[in-house]
Amino acid sequence: MNSLNDAISAELNVWQKQDKVQRLWASDASLWTNSDEAQWTGWLNVITAEFAELPAIAALVSELKTAEFKHIVLLGMGGSSLCPALMAKTFGEIKGYPRLHILDSTDPLQIRHLENKIDLQKTFFIVSSKSGTTLEPNIFKDYFYTLLQTVLKKSAVGDRFLAITDPDSPLAVMAKKENFKEIFYGVPSIGGRYSALSNFGIAPAGLMGIDVKEFLQHAATMMKACAPTVLPKNNPGVLLGVMLGVYAKHNKDKVTLITSPSIYSLGGWLEQLIAESTGKIGKGLIPVDQEPLGLPDVYGSDRVFVYIRLENAPDIEQDRAIDLIEQSGRVVIRLNLADKKHLGAEFFRWEMAIAVAGSIIGVNPFDQPDVEASKVRAMQLTTEYEKTKTIPQPKLIFAAEGIQLFTDEINAHAIKEQMTATPSLVEYLRAHCSRIKPGDYVDLSAFIEMSVEHTALLQKSRTAIRDAKKVATCLGFGPRFLHSTGQAYKGGPNTGVFLQITADHEVDIQVPNHHYTFGLVIAAQAQADFEVLAQRKRRVLRIHLGNDVRAGLEKLHEILQQALQTE
Repeated sequence: MNSLNDAISAELNVWQKQDKVQRLWASDASLWTNSDEAQWTGWLNVITAEFAELPAIAALVSELKTAEFKHIVLLGMGGSSLCPALMAKTFGEIKGYPRLHILDSTDPLQIRHLENKIDLQKTFFIVSSKSGTTLEPNIFKDYFYTLLQTVLKKSAVGDRFLAITDPDSPLAVMAKKENFKEIFYGVPSIGGRYSALSNFGIAPAGLMGIDVKEFLQHAATMMKACAPTVLPKNNPGVLLGVMLGVYAKHNKDKVTLITSPSIYSLGGWLEQLIAESTGKIGKGLIPVDQEPLGLPDVYGSDRVFVYIRLENAPDIEQDRAIDLIEQSGRVVIRLNLADKKHLGAEFFRWEMAIAVAGSIIGVNPFDQPDVEASKVRAMQLTTEYEKTKTIPQPKLIFAAEGIQLFTDEINAHAIKEQMTATPSLVEYLRAHCSRIKPGDYVDLSAFIEMSVEHTALLQKSRTAIRDAKKVATCLGFGPRFLHSTGQAYKGGPNTGVFLQITADHEVDIQVPNHHYTFGLVIAAQAQADFEVLAQRKRRVLRIHLGNDVRAGLEKLHEILQQALQTE
């Protein structure tokens, strides 16, 4: 630990002597990879600019209250949806304001269950997309726009929509053409994951009733604390970033996020910021969110624990668990948050920190090349389906008890080499899990409905893997994670072992104006993800559950437990 502390002190001295904090604030691209970084630092000053947007947000809030809207549905993905999702889950329904719902899944049941929660007559929609070309929000918009025409005059439908997008994007053009009630513009020099303190995060927060002026004031206080005149060792964003960057270079790259229960959704936003910013060219940090806390002996030496503690609503059992982990000699970074209203300050601290960590790791923290690869392939697959009515599949290697296993030729060969018993589901899972090595992480990528029940079952499975193999585990629901952690899984260190989980659809929904369904879209997104993982030589196995997803997940957990016990 002393050597790590010495390395952190040395890096802080470098940042001070070489004026790196000043260079960061001056958008000096040489601080990173000397490519296009200078074009993406608008987040440094967006807080000041956002105060000017508050009257427009307040005016729309007043209109929605006058019209007695009960629900707001935000249609988005990744950087457009994760901050609003955090706000909705953290603050809940605020008396006198519409309840904010988020749709960031193409799973048909997810869409149908959301549809059943709202009264269309009393619902306002936000279509949020920086580029205005993202597949998911565009087809979500088409679906609900068409649905609204069944209860409203066609000429009145546009008035139920707000667009949040960059100027002159295809979404902005369409919103004007279809007479959306309002368009709130993003800042072109801010990437999606750095946009929480811009209209993409602040406008939905304001519409659901959060005091966004106070929220921004707390963020502005943190911005001043991170100013270029503040010494690196006293600068909260720089200090955190230096620590994470130095730990990554010393093989402690699994950033395990522990948050107080009242702010548990913060991890979902942090996952994207960390993974998409740092995970590329074979380097990066792997965020581990909502992994159940265990005793110290289930953790490897590659962990960094970041404990974000809500001072006015702490969890005593959580405190004790973290104390035990720290006493065992593992690295724990403690961050204290006075109140949920201070989340805006935490946004800025982490944006600064990850920009700093990216500099130390040696990556461009503002691009996402491997996310784009999956998005492009998914678009190709849906377009091809309209012509061919088929989607390619990986190789079927085994089927039994209603579960099918698929992978590519290279992974199939590697798994077979590890098999020592008669082929069975247990033996295939045992062989795949035998490929997990110290310093690896295991990711469960589930292209199914993100329900409480499904999450609980998958949490049991990830915990079983963690406890048996002593490695970090991640859980993501597709296609949501594709716009978030998917970048690090494909572009970061090749230390991931992947279980991709797919299923048939109990119900399906037609996408308006296309010859495919939402079920087909999520299948194409799973296939695109699989193909890119395989191209990047990742250890990946697809587990297809059939149409009884709950029973399939229970069976998978049973099989995994047996497989891990026979290791």
